[in-house]
Amino acid sequence: MAKAILITGCSSGIGYVTAHALHKRGYQVIASCRKQEDVLRLQQEGLTSIQIDLSSSESISQGVKQTLAITEGQLYALFNNGAYGQPGALEDLSVAGLKAQFETNFFGWHQLVCELLPTMRAHGEGRIIQNSSVLGFAAMKYRGAYNASKFAIEGWSDTLRLELANTNIKIALIEPGPIETHFRANALVAFNKWIDIENSPHHEEYQQQLSRLSKASSNNAFVLPAEACVAPVIHALEAKHPKIRYRITKPTKIFAVLKRLLPTRWLDKILQKAA
Repeated sequence: MAKAILITGCSSGIGYVTAHALHKRGYQVIASCRKQEDVLRLQQEGLTSIQIDLSSSESISQGVKQTLAITEGQLYALFNNGAYGQPGALEDLSVAGLKAQFETNFFGWHQLVCELLPTMRAHGEGRIIQNSSVLGFAAMKYRGAYNASKFAIEGWSDTLRLELANTNIKIALIEPGPIETHFRANALVAFNKWIDIENSPHHEEYQQQLSRLSKASSNNAFVLPAEACVAPVIHALEAKHPKIRYRITKPTKIFAVLKRLLPTRWLDKILQKAA
């Protein structure tokens, strides 16, 4: 029987291309999406797709039940990928807006893992892959909510790895950096929903952020297509000793080195320009 993997956030981007790639590779892929119309689209493309809204505890539990029914309780792997970015200065973001960011990017992932770990333990093996970010270890201004959620995922994943060290369940972090996806469009929606742009002391700086988020493409010299994440995910699934962190783009690799070598104030100056 083909090894089964549940992937969240498959409507587009990294989740979408990874779901199709693993399906072609012979995996039993369960591709989840937040919206039902995306579930239907993926089903028409030949994927097994279900609806999971990571901000809803009930939706997550229902998705777990569906996944275990589809796989006959044989789930091998989980790729926690579904997330979004909440732009805006921290002082402009309400507690409700920050909670919304964490519901999807952190608490939803936590619940999925906790509900699926017993199945992996019962079968004596498993892989949990967490899609983090360069912003999971290098903070940038006006991305504080997303920074916080990804920093949390990094620490959470490191802790889980230590707690599962005596099992055959392996934990890996993917740290992509600039990838060409629909991320900016989704972030723009969140920006307009939660931030009072006109009345903010950061009003002028926000005009640059609005311009950046409104562009169809990133225009980043180092940006890679979502397909660049597929090979690291496959390695994390199939290697006997998967890497703890897979750094994919040049900025991610560079900032990882700079964070180790530079004094914090020096790194701050570089991050200010990078933002």
